[in-house]
Amino acid sequence: MEKQRFPREDSMAEIVVLYKTPKDAAAFDKYYAETHIPLAKKLPGLKKYAVSKGPVASPAGPSGIHLVAILTFDSVADIQAAFASPEGKATGADVPKFASGGADILIFDTKDV
Repeated sequence: MEKQRFPREDSMAEIVVLYKTPKDAAAFDKYYAETHIPLAKKLPGLKKYAVSKGPVASPAGPSGIHLVAILTFDSVADIQAAFASPEGKATGADVPKFASGGADILIFDTKDV
């Protein structure tokens, strides 16, 4: 009998979205808070959703990044399933409506070290 696998606490998967500086920061912030967050929170399998607060800096100073979003799931497979769902398709289609500066999206497994 094959041993059933459960996600371990120290093994998760994350999406990190780096939203570059938009043309209108106030409009971005309003839309993101009122429209995009509620959409993204409907993603199946979403465990945690965190965003940066205040300016996003680099060791050298300003970063050119307006906002960082970190969405946590149990696995990369769960992320793929979430974005294949109707909720995921709606969330992905929403990004161009407010991210006028563009966005980099990174997906990866994590482990505690």
